[in-house]
Amino acid sequence: MTISSEAPARNHIVQVRLGPAGNPLAIRHDGRIWLVDPDTDSQHWFARDSWWDTRRNAAVGSGDLVSVEYWRVQVLGSHSALRTFTLRREPLATQWLLESIDDGS
Repeated sequence: MTISSEAPARNHIVQVRLGPAGNPLAIRHDGRIWLVDPDTDSQHWFARDSWWDTRRNAAVGSGDLVSVEYWRVQVLGSHSALRTFTLRREPLATQWLLESIDDGS
């Protein structure tokens, strides 16, 4: 399935290549590689997971179970216009999820 601004991307697993500072450099989505535009400002923030809904249990010292990491980046694909991807990583997860794609229309 191709995800577009008409078909929300929530929970679509993507591969993200990170730079030395932990910022996204490239994203593999839908069989294509999207390069993060270095000339734009990426946004990075954390939100809190609704732990009361997920009912996660963990032993003391398991790590951060409530911080959800987000990145909003501008990406370029070959022969494609600039798009905005919003990426999300759940607490303790190693995989990234594509939350949304905005093509500016």
